[in-house]
Amino acid sequence: MSIAIALHVLLVVVWVGGMIFAWSFLRPAAVEVLEPPLRLKLWLAVFNRFFPIVWGALLVILATGLWMMFGYYSGFSGVGMQVHIMLVLGLIMMVIFMHVYFGPYKKLQAAVAAEQWPVGGENLAKIRRLVGINSIIGGLTIVVATLGKYFV
Repeated sequence: MSIAIALHVLLVVVWVGGMIFAWSFLRPAAVEVLEPPLRLKLWLAVFNRFFPIVWGALLVILATGLWMMFGYYSGFSGVGMQVHIMLVLGLIMMVIFMHVYFGPYKKLQAAVAAEQWPVGGENLAKIRRLVGINSIIGGLTIVVATLGKYFV
């Protein structure tokens, strides 16, 4: 179980930490120093590297979470409410990521390839809003995971 916990937490940190870094630090710096075409190309390059990691993280986070729940705690009835909340919040985050990936990210790729900068900017703005939402949910999930058994 210790390997499952370590993988689970490590990949949550990579995913949530990556979103918070991009939203809070990379985005403002890119806006400050890059013109829109270069900014869109930068973001596409970042997403092309980060999103495959997120896909892998989603699979491992879900697999390790379910393995711990069913392999160690005997299922849903064996875990506290904080784990149920964590699972629901995690699933919401995964759905939001999938929407980003198959929606605005694919449109951003096409817009950058066609050099349609306003369309690319619109889709980058959609991604930014959804990443902001996912960052908040991710932070809340971490709080529930670490403090939940004491308050739920």
